[in-house]
Amino acid sequence: MRKWLPLVAICLGAFMLLVDVTIVTVALPPMARSLRASFSGLQWVLDIYALSLAALLLGAGALADLLGRRRVYVAGLVIFAAASLACGLAPNAATLITARAVQGIGGAAMFTTTLALLNSTYHGRDRGVAFGVWGAVNGVAAAGGPVLGGLLTEHVSWRAIFLVNLPVTAVTVALTLARVRETGRTPGARPDVGGLCSFTVCAGALTYGLIRAGGDGFAATLPLAMFGLAALALVVFVAVELRTRRPLLDLALFRSPSFSAIMLGGALLMASAFACLAFTSVWLQTVLGLGPVKAGLALVPMAATSFVVSAAGARVLHRVPPRLTIGIGLLLIGAGAGLQGVLSAGSTWTAITPGLVVGGVGVGLAIPSLSSAAMAAAPHERGGMAGGALNTSRQLGYALGVAVLGVLMRARVEHVLTGHVPDPHGMAGAVGGGRAPHLPIVRSAAASGLNTVYAVAAGLGLAAGIIVLLLVRSPQPSAAPEPDREAVAA
Repeated sequence: MRKWLPLVAICLGAFMLLVDVTIVTVALPPMARSLRASFSGLQWVLDIYALSLAALLLGAGALADLLGRRRVYVAGLVIFAAASLACGLAPNAATLITARAVQGIGGAAMFTTTLALLNSTYHGRDRGVAFGVWGAVNGVAAAGGPVLGGLLTEHVSWRAIFLVNLPVTAVTVALTLARVRETGRTPGARPDVGGLCSFTVCAGALTYGLIRAGGDGFAATLPLAMFGLAALALVVFVAVELRTRRPLLDLALFRSPSFSAIMLGGALLMASAFACLAFTSVWLQTVLGLGPVKAGLALVPMAATSFVVSAAGARVLHRVPPRLTIGIGLLLIGAGAGLQGVLSAGSTWTAITPGLVVGGVGVGLAIPSLSSAAMAAAPHERGGMAGGALNTSRQLGYALGVAVLGVLMRARVEHVLTGHVPDPHGMAGAVGGGRAPHLPIVRSAAASGLNTVYAVAAGLGLAAGIIVLLLVRSPQPSAAPEPDREAVAA
């Protein structure tokens, strides 16, 4: 039993950082009421965490190589706990958003080291068991996040979804210090500070510009300035990566069509499958009047189905070319989003269940194969970098997906509410006289906005599936040496 204590310590950290992505979705309406947050503020509560993860994963991996993976993992846990406390005590939306950004910093330090620590701790058959448990914990985090968030929000407070991290973190730090050994120190290695800073500015400016465009319009001064800053930062990032000896991301990897398609597929998967869940949760609670627990249960079919499919297919899917599992999975994700986009003013929560199930099957097929496909599409000595790039693209895809879909939904809802579009289901007339819109019009506007979101998400999933099926190729057998497993897992 003692030999599995490091696995417990590592899986507890992974569970916390991943569950905090989905646990927030059902708590958004209570947060908005408590903190008087705006629509764009709600988007930032979701976006800033994923954005911090995306922007800092590669840099955190380089820092772990320099300082040691256990040390960076423990530091990430401490930062994550402190930020969770600040989230739970936040007096206003600005404080909550700032604390969520710091949470993402801690999460990046934890996320980038978990697999490497498992790989260096276990060997042979034990390693296979450890990675299987780690994968199952990831599935449980995705499936249980909305339900756990609903239970805590409804029976305690939305603040409890953050404060519950504190005792779990204390146990995790104690176990890690006692049972996990230090690995990965590389004397003389230097993080690519220029690449890290320019990439962070690019991602942050682009996301902020998209969110502000939802309220100000794309032609407004601030969104345009942010888009210009993002473009400039991207140019700087490319220039820095081409000149530095140890780049944060080797841009030569993108010469491979397979690698580029997998990176794009990973980003679009998150945008298509998960970015719309936040808006679905708001619809379930503010329009349909469900409580946080029922709203969480309504979202479970996708996560539960994905977990069952990935677990049941673990012994079979590795024999199927990744091009097929990822490509077909993305097509199913797109189809699932399309099936959800059939809402009307009279729809109930059951209307989205078939689409969530189909999308969950796609997620269960695609996600388990993404990491191995990314590393197989890159030279073996760049395996760790390829894995980090995939995680970065996935988190960035989620953050940008929430921003873009939020802009589209807000525009569509406002368009319907101002009476520019007649109610397609005959549930309400035009809005006039300066009075508040009737409830049927609100329900119709929300359904129309969500249908737009689902249609775009469906298009992204289907496009990603076609790209992967066309461009990704199975690696050819070679006599190349076995890749360093520790570097691959980093």
